[in-house]
Amino acid sequence: MNTRYLLLWLEAPLQSWGSDSKFGRRDTLNFPTRSGILGLILCALGASGEQRELLDRFGAFTQTVHAFTVHQREALLCDFQMVGSGYDTEDPWQKLLEPYKSDGKQRNSDGGGAKMTYRYYLQDARFGVILDLPEDLAAQAKTALQHPVFDLYLGRKACVPTDFIYRGIYPSDEEANKELNHLAAEKGLTLDFTVINGDFPEKGDVMTLNDIPVQFGTEKK
Repeated sequence: MNTRYLLLWLEAPLQSWGSDSKFGRRDTLNFPTRSGILGLILCALGASGEQRELLDRFGAFTQTVHAFTVHQREALLCDFQMVGSGYDTEDPWQKLLEPYKSDGKQRNSDGGGAKMTYRYYLQDARFGVILDLPEDLAAQAKTALQHPVFDLYLGRKACVPTDFIYRGIYPSDEEANKELNHLAAEKGLTLDFTVINGDFPEKGDVMTLNDIPVQFGTEKK
């Protein structure tokens, strides 16, 4: 099996890559998650639903994230939102806008009223992501990212990319990194940190994340 190295560039005013968020507080890590990147690729492929087999194939391979510094900035933006309030419940269309609970009842039907949420975003972030994939998966991802079936966004639908995501397929990690360094230099960026798969305490901090998706769709695992 021939391994290829797929290079992605993630650039946007806002990005959000949650790993352990609840309804009321939607956090973000300071780098893209594996599940977020695979979700982006599956969106491009138009692969909706559970996609267990496809995720199993992608899950056997690794990704490396390179984060770049743009300038001095406030890294996090907190967006405060009120959900499920101010609708005219006599209007059948506005009533549909009220949030539903897990039992199917509308949230305001029990007098619960509006819910507060705090949503966090990375501001003005830049990431280069390298995925090592078998040749056929890399080719599928290339075509899909150039001609996506569904809209692409960087973590949440508010996070619209402002530059091309697909940046080539390379025969080696060294060549993919060379192209990434060239791209960063053109944009006047410097490397801030790198996130790699595996347990390498001699290279820096080690984080353990629940971040290998086996099922998407309604019930994510």
